[in-house]
Amino acid sequence: MKKIVVLGAGMVGREVARDLSRSFAVTSVDASQAALDVAAKLAPIATQRADLSTPEAIKQAVRDADLVVGALPGFLGRMALQAVIESGKNAVDIAFFPEDCFELDALAKSKGVTAIVDFGVAPGMSNVFMGYHNKRMQSVERFECLVGGLPRAREFPFEYKAVFSPADVLEEYTRPARYIEHGQLVVRPALTDPDLIDFEHIGTLEAFNTDGLRTLAQTMTAPNMKEKTLRYPGHARLMQAFRDSGFFSKEPIEIRGVKISPLEFTSRVMFPSWQLKKGQEEFTVMRVTIEGVNEAGHRERIDYDLYDKYDPVHDVTSMARTTGYSCTAAVQLLATGMFDRKGVCPPEFVAEDQKCFDFLLDHQRERNIHYKKTVTPL
Repeated sequence: MKKIVVLGAGMVGREVARDLSRSFAVTSVDASQAALDVAAKLAPIATQRADLSTPEAIKQAVRDADLVVGALPGFLGRMALQAVIESGKNAVDIAFFPEDCFELDALAKSKGVTAIVDFGVAPGMSNVFMGYHNKRMQSVERFECLVGGLPRAREFPFEYKAVFSPADVLEEYTRPARYIEHGQLVVRPALTDPDLIDFEHIGTLEAFNTDGLRTLAQTMTAPNMKEKTLRYPGHARLMQAFRDSGFFSKEPIEIRGVKISPLEFTSRVMFPSWQLKKGQEEFTVMRVTIEGVNEAGHRERIDYDLYDKYDPVHDVTSMARTTGYSCTAAVQLLATGMFDRKGVCPPEFVAEDQKCFDFLLDHQRERNIHYKKTVTPL
C-alpha cells in the first residue's frame, strides 16, 4: 500500500486525508494537535505533529512518503512544495500560493518529479474544463469562471464564513486581479467591477474581480479570460472599505511602543466572526463558461454549473468536498500512473487526456459532486 503524507490538517486537508485513507496508508501532519485529533477520529489516519514552517521540517515529514499532498496555507505553500520536490517526491498541491509555480518546473524535471498544482475546485476543476476543451476545439474565444463558497444563513455584518484558510481569503481581496482581454494582460484591483448574477437554488450573488486565472494566463491563448469571486451582494464594498482604509496592510505601525501590522490586528478581530460553526450549512457554487469554435467549425457556448451543499451525514463542508475530492482524484491519477508527465503540471495539463478527464468527473460523481454541462449554439 502506497504511503501518502498530507501536509496540513485543516478543514480541507483532513477531508483529503480521510478520503485517501480508503485506498492508501495516510499520515496527516500539522502543527496543531487539536486539528490532528479531529482528523484521527475520522478514519484510520496516522498523525504527526510538526512545525511545517521550514524546508527542513517539510523534508523530515515527507521522508518516507511515496506521494505528498500539500494542503497548507498559501504563505507556506511555495516553500513546502519546493522542499517536497527537492526530496524527490511526487506531489499534488492545493496551497494556491501566490508565487509563480512554474519557477519550480526545472527543479521538478531535474528530480524526475511530477508536481500537480492548484488542484481544487477553482483553481482546479475550472482549469480542467478549460484545458479539456482548449485541446479539442478549433479555437476558444472566451473563458469565464464565477465561483464562491458561502454560508446558507446571511449574518450581519459580513454575511460570510471562511470555508478555507481565512488568511488566503484576505489574500484574494488584496492581490491585484490579472485578466486577459483582447489578447492582452490587464491588471485591476481586487474587489472591483461588481456584477449581480442570478443562480438557481440561491438567488442573486455579487461577482467581483479576484486573481483566479493563475496558470491559465500562461498556458492558454484564448483572447478573453477572467475569473470572479461570488459573495452575497454588498460584501465587496465592505471589504474594499477595510482594504482602502489600511486595515489589510502588512506594514507594521507603532501603537504605544508596540509594532503590529494592521492585517494581523484585523485578522485577530475578524476571523472569529468568520468561523464556520459546527453543523452550519454552506454551499459552493461555480459556473465555468467557454465560448469558441468547436471541432465541427460551429460557434458554441459550453457552461459547467456546480451547486454543492454541506454534507450533514458526515459533517463535511461543501468546500472541503469540492476542493478535497478533486484533489484526491488527482492523487489517484498520479498514484496509479494514469498521469505521469514530469515537471510542474497545472490541472489544464492533466485534462488534455480523455481518460484522465473522465476519471476526474467519475471520481467526484461517486462522491455526489455533479457538474451540469450545457451546450448552446451561437
